[in-house]
Amino acid sequence: MVDYPNKLNIIFDKLLINNIKPIIIGGYVRDFLLKIESKDIDVELYGINSFSKLENILEEFGDVNSVGKSFGVCKLRVDDLDIDFSFPRSDSKIDKGHKGFEIKVDSSLDFKTATSRRDFTINAIGYDIKTNKILDPFNGREDLKNKILKAVDIVKFQEDPLRVLRAVQFCSRFNLSIDNELFVVCKKMIKESILDELPKERIFIEIKKLLLKSTTPSLGLKLLNSLDGFNYFTEFKNIDVQNLENIYKTVDTMSSLKTQDSRTNTILMLAALCYQLALSECETFLSKLSNDKNLFAKVLSLLKHQNDINFNLFSDYDIYILATKVTIEEFVLFSLAKSQTKIESKNINNLKTRAKELGVFHQEAKAVVQGKDIISLGIKPSKEFSIILDRAYRAQISGNFKTKKEAYAWLKRELFT
Repeated sequence: MVDYPNKLNIIFDKLLINNIKPIIIGGYVRDFLLKIESKDIDVELYGINSFSKLENILEEFGDVNSVGKSFGVCKLRVDDLDIDFSFPRSDSKIDKGHKGFEIKVDSSLDFKTATSRRDFTINAIGYDIKTNKILDPFNGREDLKNKILKAVDIVKFQEDPLRVLRAVQFCSRFNLSIDNELFVVCKKMIKESILDELPKERIFIEIKKLLLKSTTPSLGLKLLNSLDGFNYFTEFKNIDVQNLENIYKTVDTMSSLKTQDSRTNTILMLAALCYQLALSECETFLSKLSNDKNLFAKVLSLLKHQNDINFNLFSDYDIYILATKVTIEEFVLFSLAKSQTKIESKNINNLKTRAKELGVFHQEAKAVVQGKDIISLGIKPSKEFSIILDRAYRAQISGNFKTKKEAYAWLKRELFT
């Protein structure tokens, strides 16, 4: 029996009253069997072929999002749960890429036939709400038990290039070995340059899952390498064995240091992944993943300034300056992930403690002197303003003044004497 939130029973009961059979399918069942909490639930519905009827049934339970109507998917948010209701369907390959499919919704399909389109056996396990029985036509539970990743249909698997990256991140997240036949097929697909067919955003989603959802992301990176995936991510192709091992160790350590913020974690994991690359190589790699310039600027900033401070000997001024270049919280975590010795880690934590005391752990020190303060002294705005403000800021973080009154006295001395 698969346990699911009781608050869904009112929805399932109404579906059953309307002679619609709901079957929980895929990730939720897989995660339940692995004892992993999940808030995403996919429900496949049998005995209904009208999308408008489904919308009418579901609308009393919350806001219905029919953005996936052409794919036979209706989304419903219930408190903290995201539920996708879908109709059984078949997919036929008609073009390149992971979207190059003709999708045919067919309510007459039986569960095994409908499930045969799925990628892996561990994602093809269902739970029949009416009978309280697990449906497992492709022996996914056995593969989970044996910790092996197998394709449902090895021929259909090759129709979707995204599945190669999904195989890598699933093996990494769930500590699975890849089936020999699946390994050969994935390697063949990469050799045929199928990753070139994918939009960068889809590639980034899978890479993020590998990095953020794995406790040991090096497993996925090593698998990607063994599949010749570095022929696509060429920036890593020529890194020597020892530096690759350093990357593997660093991303695994970084995984144990993640914060509660997903975006921060993305920045940190990407920095850990790229720290052995030249900045130009890192820029090229990141450009294959996304157009999010703000995100990648943070990654590049960490890499550019990673050696800007001596952890054995630093002053308050050094910390203040560092805070103008990077977010010290991110810098500290990144540095800890790379650290080689207990002494080095201790010194990094000393920096962390002092940065908190100075109030610059999350942001740089706020400037006491503003442009309006200079104007109030009778000086007209000019190109010199930025120079004066920079000098004032450096004087402030050097301890020459703390209050506004002291700042005015410093300005008068600097500007009029």
